[in-house]
Amino acid sequence: MSHGETAAATEADGLAEQVVLDVSRPLRVTHLTPAARRLTLAVVSIGWLRGRSPEALASLRERYLTPAETEQAAALRAPRRRHEWLAGRLALKHAVSAHGRRHWDLVREPRAVEVRTVVGGIQAGRPVVDAPVEVGLTHSGDFAIAVCGPHAIGVDLEHDRPMPPTLARVLDQECDPRAPSPHARRLAAMPAALRWTCKEAVLKYYGFGLRVDAREVALTGWLPDGRFTWRPGGGLLRHAPTAETRRPTGWAGAVHGHHLALVGR
Repeated sequence: MSHGETAAATEADGLAEQVVLDVSRPLRVTHLTPAARRLTLAVVSIGWLRGRSPEALASLRERYLTPAETEQAAALRAPRRRHEWLAGRLALKHAVSAHGRRHWDLVREPRAVEVRTVVGGIQAGRPVVDAPVEVGLTHSGDFAIAVCGPHAIGVDLEHDRPMPPTLARVLDQECDPRAPSPHARRLAAMPAALRWTCKEAVLKYYGFGLRVDAREVALTGWLPDGRFTWRPGGGLLRHAPTAETRRPTGWAGAVHGHHLALVGR
């Protein structure tokens, strides 16, 4: 392994150690290494929010949400959805605010960061912010994770849980334990839920989510340092033709009982 490959492996291996999921901790913000990628990650505990009183949640909304966001929050009826939505907004706002302080020397309070979503089209629902950065968002179980950086980002988090049998069979079709490449053979050892997380992270990178069939992302290898490789199907290329020649790199691994995948340039 060359010096460059050794450095890349060390950086990728360290990613799992940088992401801390602690349900008792309301917020954790991390500037991911390597610093050259300029990525900031924020974790908000949905489990912690569930334990807050209605008055405490109202205080959080008043402190952090813009009037338009407050109106949107009021329209959500299901308690679970309200907690997930608020956690996601808090994670995005804190990630963007912290990223600005670190990389632009810009002091901007989280409340001043406005979060919107794309309306209509194949990217409907993709989060965007009023800052010159790209953001990615995911939530699963007790946690919401937002990632902020200067380029497109895809992130997905899933519980460590058995996949539905039908979906597991579809995912297993890509795995060949007898493949000539050792990295391709390692896919057979990758948990099915982690393979699914990789596919979702790629689709989120392009802003499509599951509006494009996850089978359009074919995993081709999983390296020992956590990086994974993939190739686009024709359905994905119709919407993102640059995916043929400019595929972003991805990392996937286990983080505190969850599966996490992060995709970026």
